[in-house]
Amino acid sequence: MTMMQQITWQQRLEAYYYLCRFDKPIGTELVFWPTMWAMWIANKGIPEMGVLIPMILGTIFMRAAGCAINDFADRKVDAHVERTKTRPLATGVISAKEAIFVFLALVAASACMLFFLPIETFYWSFGALFLAFIYPFMKRYTHLPQVFLGAAFSWSIPMGYSAVGVEPNLTCWLLYFGNLAWTVAYDTQYAITDREYDLKIGVKSTAILFGKYDIEMISILQALSIVLIATAFYLENILIPFGLTALLLVCADFIYQWTKTNDRDPQRCFWAFRHNRWVGLMIFIGIFVSFI
Repeated sequence: MTMMQQITWQQRLEAYYYLCRFDKPIGTELVFWPTMWAMWIANKGIPEMGVLIPMILGTIFMRAAGCAINDFADRKVDAHVERTKTRPLATGVISAKEAIFVFLALVAASACMLFFLPIETFYWSFGALFLAFIYPFMKRYTHLPQVFLGAAFSWSIPMGYSAVGVEPNLTCWLLYFGNLAWTVAYDTQYAITDREYDLKIGVKSTAILFGKYDIEMISILQALSIVLIATAFYLENILIPFGLTALLLVCADFIYQWTKTNDRDPQRCFWAFRHNRWVGLMIFIGIFVSFI
């Protein structure tokens, strides 16, 4: 009798909970805050609850779906990485078929939210689904999986615009690419944590691609994200004073991250990755206050 047949239904539900990373909300936060940036700027203030709530739930469901398909893609390598060897698929607590089922169920739940949103948002959602599905497999073929993650995490920005009835414009795309640059930066910090194991098992990442210039490239990407987001704020007349204040605080935070990760210690790099939840929040507060 296999482990999957021996566990109780409560244990299986618990395994699904961990598969979706509901115990680790950092990923949801990193998608959530840019979605809020877009919706507040596009709407010039607080969106209607009938739009805001479906977008928030859709964000939660799709991030969880991304985790499920990611673990499915990595099911044969996670057991060889210290940080991921206890994941449900790596330990065999649940099967690959179950992970696919969870992925499809979460995609369906997210799709249900689209009934409450404009038809344009439905069209944009196909891009989100495509990126969420292909991202986990990119690390086998390219050293730039973090770019695909950035594209996926940033896709909620044009979706947020369409959700409040605004066609994605130059500001939207400045936010999109600013968020993409920031995502590549923090996911490179994350990738440094696993670089030793990735090199052994043949998995690619920007941490490997950048090599000894990894910390410098992270700083460049962070600076690029600030410039792009600041330009978006300028176009929307929210740079002075609150947008600029928020971005200056973010700059200070990025410098603090640099001081903590300059020695490339894996634990400190993982701390820096997690610390980016405050970056998204600070930018949102700057936007929120600007429209009061």
